[in-house]
Amino acid sequence: MAGLSRSGSPRAAALPALDGAFALSPLGGLMCAQAVLGLLVWTLIADTTYYLHAAYSWVMFVSIFFWIVTVLFFMTYLLQLQLKFYVVPWSLVLMIFNAVATVLYITAFITCAAAVQPTSWRQWDYNRRAAASFFACLTMVAYGVSTFLSFRAWKGLGSNAATSQVTDHA
Repeated sequence: MAGLSRSGSPRAAALPALDGAFALSPLGGLMCAQAVLGLLVWTLIADTTYYLHAAYSWVMFVSIFFWIVTVLFFMTYLLQLQLKFYVVPWSLVLMIFNAVATVLYITAFITCAAAVQPTSWRQWDYNRRAAASFFACLTMVAYGVSTFLSFRAWKGLGSNAATSQVTDHA
Protein backbone atom coordinates (compact mmCIF):
# COMPACT_ATOMS: atom_id res chain seq x y z
CA MET A 1 0.00 0.00 0.00
CA ALA A 2 3.05 2.27 0.07
CA GLY A 3 2.68 3.20 -3.62
CA LEU A 4 -1.01 4.05 -3.35
CA SER A 5 -2.63 7.34 -2.44
CA ARG A 6 -5.40 7.60 0.13
CA SER A 7 -7.99 7.02 -2.57
CA GLY A 8 -6.30 3.75 -3.51
CA SER A 9 -5.02 4.86 -6.92
CA PRO A 10 -1.35 4.71 -7.90
CA ARG A 11 0.43 8.05 -7.45
CA ALA A 12 2.93 7.53 -10.23
CA ALA A 13 0.26 7.15 -12.89
CA ALA A 14 -1.62 10.27 -11.80
CA LEU A 15 0.97 12.93 -12.59
CA PRO A 16 3.39 12.93 -15.51
CA ALA A 17 6.88 14.09 -14.64
CA LEU A 18 7.80 17.57 -15.81
CA ASP A 19 11.16 17.85 -17.51
CA GLY A 20 12.76 21.03 -16.23
CA ALA A 21 15.97 20.29 -18.12
CA PHE A 22 14.11 20.56 -21.43
CA ALA A 23 12.46 23.84 -20.43
CA LEU A 24 15.92 25.27 -19.66
CA SER A 25 17.57 23.86 -22.80
CA PRO A 26 18.18 26.01 -25.90
CA LEU A 27 15.51 24.10 -27.83
CA GLY A 28 12.99 24.50 -25.00
CA GLY A 29 13.76 28.20 -24.72
CA LEU A 30 13.37 28.63 -28.45
CA MET A 31 10.02 26.83 -28.37
CA CYS A 32 8.85 29.25 -25.66
CA ALA A 33 10.06 32.19 -27.74
CA GLN A 34 8.32 30.81 -30.84
CA ALA A 35 5.07 30.44 -28.92
CA VAL A 36 5.23 33.98 -27.52
CA LEU A 37 6.32 35.59 -30.80
CA GLY A 38 3.82 33.59 -32.85
CA LEU A 39 1.08 34.62 -30.44
CA LEU A 40 2.08 38.25 -30.91
CA VAL A 41 1.96 37.89 -34.70
CA TRP A 42 -1.53 36.51 -34.91
CA THR A 43 -3.02 38.65 -32.15
CA LEU A 44 -1.65 41.84 -33.70
CA ILE A 45 -3.09 40.93 -37.08
CA ALA A 46 -6.37 39.68 -35.61
CA ASP A 47 -6.85 43.11 -34.06
CA THR A 48 -6.88 44.76 -37.50
CA THR A 49 -9.22 44.56 -40.46
CA TYR A 50 -7.19 41.70 -41.89
CA TYR A 51 -10.26 40.13 -43.51
CA LEU A 52 -10.31 42.98 -46.03
CA HIS A 53 -6.90 41.92 -47.35
CA ALA A 54 -6.42 38.36 -48.58
CA ALA A 55 -2.67 38.42 -47.89
CA TYR A 56 -3.23 38.59 -44.15
CA SER A 57 -5.34 35.43 -44.22
CA TRP A 58 -2.19 33.51 -45.20
CA VAL A 59 -0.21 35.13 -42.39
CA MET A 60 -2.99 34.29 -39.92
CA PHE A 61 -3.07 30.67 -41.09
CA VAL A 62 0.70 30.23 -40.80
CA SER A 63 0.99 31.95 -37.43
CA ILE A 64 -1.98 30.24 -35.77
CA PHE A 65 -1.18 26.78 -37.16
CA PHE A 66 2.47 26.85 -36.11
CA TRP A 67 1.61 28.44 -32.76
CA ILE A 68 -0.75 25.56 -31.94
CA VAL A 69 1.67 22.85 -33.11
CA THR A 70 4.61 24.48 -31.29
CA VAL A 71 2.64 24.58 -28.04
CA LEU A 72 1.70 20.91 -28.54
CA PHE A 73 5.34 19.93 -29.17
CA PHE A 74 6.47 21.94 -26.15
CA MET A 75 3.92 20.23 -23.91
CA THR A 76 4.89 16.83 -25.36
CA TYR A 77 8.55 17.37 -24.44
CA LEU A 78 7.82 19.09 -21.14
CA LEU A 79 5.59 16.22 -19.98
CA GLN A 80 8.02 13.66 -21.49
CA LEU A 81 5.23 12.14 -23.56
CA GLN A 82 7.68 11.41 -26.39
CA LEU A 83 9.12 8.65 -24.20
CA LYS A 84 5.83 6.78 -24.43
CA PHE A 85 5.96 6.87 -28.24
CA TYR A 86 9.56 5.77 -28.65
CA VAL A 87 9.01 4.35 -32.16
CA VAL A 88 8.53 7.88 -33.49
CA PRO A 89 11.85 9.44 -34.56
CA TRP A 90 11.22 12.62 -32.57
CA SER A 91 14.45 14.38 -33.51
CA LEU A 92 13.64 13.91 -37.21
CA VAL A 93 10.02 14.97 -36.74
CA LEU A 94 11.10 18.09 -34.87
CA MET A 95 13.70 18.94 -37.51
CA ILE A 96 11.17 18.60 -40.36
CA PHE A 97 8.59 20.61 -38.42
CA ASN A 98 11.07 23.43 -37.74
CA ALA A 99 12.29 23.46 -41.35
CA VAL A 100 8.74 23.66 -42.71
CA ALA A 101 7.86 26.34 -40.15
CA THR A 102 10.92 28.36 -41.16
CA VAL A 103 10.07 28.24 -44.87
CA LEU A 104 6.40 29.09 -44.33
CA TYR A 105 7.26 31.86 -41.88
CA ILE A 106 9.58 33.32 -44.53
CA THR A 107 6.60 33.54 -46.87
CA ALA A 108 4.37 34.88 -44.09
CA PHE A 109 6.92 37.54 -43.15
CA ILE A 110 7.37 38.66 -46.75
CA THR A 111 3.61 38.68 -47.31
CA CYS A 112 2.95 40.59 -44.12
CA ALA A 113 5.70 43.13 -44.72
CA ALA A 114 4.68 43.69 -48.35
CA ALA A 115 1.03 44.20 -47.43
CA VAL A 116 1.72 46.93 -44.87
CA GLN A 117 0.57 50.19 -46.36
CA PRO A 118 1.80 53.38 -44.69
CA THR A 119 -1.07 55.31 -46.23
CA SER A 120 -3.67 53.22 -44.43
CA TRP A 121 -6.75 55.17 -43.48
CA ARG A 122 -6.58 53.60 -40.03
CA GLN A 123 -3.29 54.46 -38.32
CA TRP A 124 -3.64 51.75 -35.67
CA ASP A 125 -3.96 49.10 -38.41
CA TYR A 126 -0.68 50.29 -39.89
CA ASN A 127 1.09 50.18 -36.52
CA ARG A 128 -0.21 46.71 -35.67
CA ARG A 129 0.58 45.30 -39.11
CA ALA A 130 4.08 46.75 -39.03
CA ALA A 131 4.63 45.29 -35.56
CA ALA A 132 3.25 41.93 -36.76
CA SER A 133 5.78 42.00 -39.62
CA PHE A 134 8.59 42.64 -37.16
CA PHE A 135 7.50 39.79 -34.88
CA ALA A 136 6.99 37.49 -37.87
CA CYS A 137 10.63 38.14 -38.78
CA LEU A 138 11.76 37.32 -35.23
CA THR A 139 9.62 34.17 -35.24
CA MET A 140 11.13 33.14 -38.57
CA VAL A 141 14.62 33.54 -37.11
CA ALA A 142 13.67 31.53 -34.00
CA TYR A 143 12.37 28.68 -36.17
CA GLY A 144 15.53 28.87 -38.28
CA VAL A 145 17.75 28.50 -35.21
CA SER A 146 15.54 25.65 -33.99
CA THR A 147 15.96 23.96 -37.36
CA PHE A 148 19.73 24.16 -36.98
CA LEU A 149 19.64 22.78 -33.43
CA SER A 150 17.18 20.07 -34.43
CA PHE A 151 19.42 19.10 -37.33
CA ARG A 152 22.38 18.80 -34.94
CA ALA A 153 20.28 16.68 -32.56
CA TRP A 154 19.12 14.48 -35.43
CA LYS A 155 22.68 13.94 -36.64
CA GLY A 156 23.91 13.45 -33.07
CA LEU A 157 26.17 16.51 -33.11
CA GLY A 158 26.29 18.05 -29.67
CA SER A 159 24.00 17.16 -26.83
CA ASN A 160 21.07 18.96 -25.32
CA ALA A 161 18.01 18.05 -23.27
CA ALA A 162 15.93 17.17 -26.33
CA THR A 163 18.66 14.90 -27.71
CA SER A 164 19.02 12.99 -24.48
CA GLN A 165 15.24 12.57 -24.19
CA VAL A 166 14.78 11.42 -27.74
CA THR A 167 17.61 8.89 -27.76
CA ASP A 168 17.27 7.54 -24.20
CA HIS A 169 13.95 5.74 -24.59
CA ALA A 170 15.08 2.31 -23.43
